[in-house]
Amino acid sequence: MGIVTCQISISLDGFVAGPNQSIENPIGEGGMRLHDWVFATASWRRQHGEDAGADGADSEVADEVVQGVGAYIMGRKMFGGGSGGWDLEWKGWWGDEPPYHAPVFVLTHHARQPLSMLGGTAFTFVTDGIASALEQAKAAAGDQDVSIAGGASTVRQYLAAGSLDELYLHIVPILLGAGERLLDDAGDPVLQPVKVVASPAVTHIKYRIVK
Repeated sequence: MGIVTCQISISLDGFVAGPNQSIENPIGEGGMRLHDWVFATASWRRQHGEDAGADGADSEVADEVVQGVGAYIMGRKMFGGGSGGWDLEWKGWWGDEPPYHAPVFVLTHHARQPLSMLGGTAFTFVTDGIASALEQAKAAAGDQDVSIAGGASTVRQYLAAGSLDELYLHIVPILLGAGERLLDDAGDPVLQPVKVVASPAVTHIKYRIVK
């Protein structure tokens, strides 16, 4: 039986995206710096069909977080394409072959037909809430894990609902000052640290959420 997990990069002052997010700048001003650590790893480059990159602790974590994931859940904002009714030409930020290679359930208020992409990624658009999306994702994942991919609002909703079993934070030593916080209005979960991995670029802390 799999678990419900989430892994996400966060600044020291608690932001997972910078201010002024837009279609042109989806992670906000300065937000891309939260992900520089993973872009540099050999693991990330292998996952995206590229060569080189750095081995070491960060690369090992980048390998770890994709192992055993059978389905993903994300919010409409993470899938992108703006708000309101769908522009059916929009198929996500990732091109013809997204990096998920598994079923992905997108939370939205606007119905859309499922979208199959290269590499095994299949987007299903869920209009009846987080519980329905989780039920569908668990069914699709089988014995594997369900990963809450983001964005911040989606993670907060599942955390506040008590649905997350594990939260893996990649804490980047930068201050964004403003933007989108991860943990505001996330309820009062009991987080038990079970693993800490440190490198010069980022500190990874895995928390088990005590039910």
